[in-house]
Amino acid sequence: MSIEEKKPARVGSVLRAYSKATSKYPLLLTLSVISVVIIEGAGVVSPLYLRQFIDLLSKSGRSFEAVQSLFYILGAFATVLFVGWLGQRIRMLAVTRIEAKVMTDLYQTAFDYLLGHSHEFFISNFTGTLTRRVARYARSFEQVFDNLLFNFFSAFLFIFGAVGVLALKSPLLGIGLLVWVVVFIYIQYRMMRSLKPLRTARTEEDSRVTGFLSDAILNHPTITAFAAAPYEGSKFKETIARWYAATRKVWDADAWVYGVQGLFSLGIEMSLLAGAVVLWQRGIVTVGDFILIQVYILSLMDRVWGIGRNMRQLYDAFADATEMLDILELPQGIQDTSDAVSLQVREGGIKFDRVRFEYLNDQAVLSNFNLEIKPREKVAFIGSSGAGKTTITKLLLRLYNIAEGTISIDGQDISQVTQESLRSSIAFVPQEPLLFHRSLMENIRYGRQDATDEEVAKAAEQAHCLEFISRYKDGFKTMVGERGVKLSGGERQRVAIARAILKNAPILVLDEATSSLDSESERLIQDALLRLMKGKTVIAIAHRLSTVMNMDRLIVMEHGAVVLSGTHDELLAHESNLYKKLWDIQVGGFIRTD
Repeated sequence: MSIEEKKPARVGSVLRAYSKATSKYPLLLTLSVISVVIIEGAGVVSPLYLRQFIDLLSKSGRSFEAVQSLFYILGAFATVLFVGWLGQRIRMLAVTRIEAKVMTDLYQTAFDYLLGHSHEFFISNFTGTLTRRVARYARSFEQVFDNLLFNFFSAFLFIFGAVGVLALKSPLLGIGLLVWVVVFIYIQYRMMRSLKPLRTARTEEDSRVTGFLSDAILNHPTITAFAAAPYEGSKFKETIARWYAATRKVWDADAWVYGVQGLFSLGIEMSLLAGAVVLWQRGIVTVGDFILIQVYILSLMDRVWGIGRNMRQLYDAFADATEMLDILELPQGIQDTSDAVSLQVREGGIKFDRVRFEYLNDQAVLSNFNLEIKPREKVAFIGSSGAGKTTITKLLLRLYNIAEGTISIDGQDISQVTQESLRSSIAFVPQEPLLFHRSLMENIRYGRQDATDEEVAKAAEQAHCLEFISRYKDGFKTMVGERGVKLSGGERQRVAIARAILKNAPILVLDEATSSLDSESERLIQDALLRLMKGKTVIAIAHRLSTVMNMDRLIVMEHGAVVLSGTHDELLAHESNLYKKLWDIQVGGFIRTD
């Protein structure tokens, strides 16, 4: 379920998604559009007063009436400019609000949907790449909205206004200006279309750089332990070299595009001014008209050049947004059924009935697997690595869907209940707990988010967390670092156990819950676990058999099947079985010296 493959920008899909998000704020959108109309209207009208001012200066003397007329024109000119200024203020107020609101909504939508993806999705994709896609999706809206409203929409308003004014004066000038604009925009569009593959390749290489950085940073301890910094540096050099090559191609192509556009603009500007000279000779245009034409040409050139420049920015924004849109349109691997109900755990009985499960490699891990765990029974799964023990806990938490059969809790098929209610009923302590880069208080409270500080402290005490928390000057407010790296493995394990104590769910799953603890800490934690397990259905996975020998039932697994089941004494009573072999190894030790 990897989404590493780069897809072309899908303009229509991005526009539909952004339009839907924007439509929630019709008033702000309307004010934004009106403000642009006001601004561009003022931009078209104000040069008309400038033309009158120049014509009046060139024709009249210094009489009182002429001066009075000039001040009248200046007053009208100032009024139009002031109206344009008001439009700018309205635009700033409306646009900053609508963009901030929509970007907030887009962040939330992307975050919520991303977290809804399956466990398989996250282990198949780079963390850094996913993070960047969420950020790009929201931030691209600002670029798309600004370009469409302030560049494209405003440019077309000014173009049609300027062409209309010149056409009233001279149809030839108006038509000439319109033809120039249409041809120029078309040429830019064709050029941008031809550069799409180059831009897509550059964005792809950019994402690969981000993914490589994220992967290297997360695995910094491994890089350090293997003295592999030079090796990683060389690998990064190869990655950044591909990015450089892709970026250079795009920028070189842009340089050629700008050159062609500049030459074309120069020719058109000279042609229009030459035409104006001919019309002036015939008495059709005045000196003020020359000023008007030049102002319009300069403004139009700036806007039309901006269209070309913004086409490139807009395509980059569409490409960035498409990356996250691919995830938003990807069906979530684990979904609630349309009629899913909340799980009601009355006793905590668990049943696996003819379950078949296989990972993406089509190799069956469980086949026709049957197992029943009685309410409040404490069972332990034992077996060599790859036997399917952890897979069973993942299926119970519904991190994966099974291919055949059913898994039920108190007779309720877990595929027919909501995932939230299912996981709320199970307290899970993983072998390698991951913590948030938050305080110890917040990390323990994650077991039950509405717990009071006193309840958190009590759970921490029962999990023997206070022994190390008391050593920190900030106590429960101590930040644990990314993924809890500031704590030892055993301390992270005790935080995870404290979470489970605080959650107090009717079903408890322990996946090597004491694997990271030293002997003294394990002895303390065993007491906490015994209290935690009272009245609950417990599934424990352990390689150290001494930690589970007193469970109600030990289930020995091999190759995805139950090969033996019973109490510790019952299993030892069988000669030549896997459990006895594992017990003899652990009791006798692995290393002998003669």
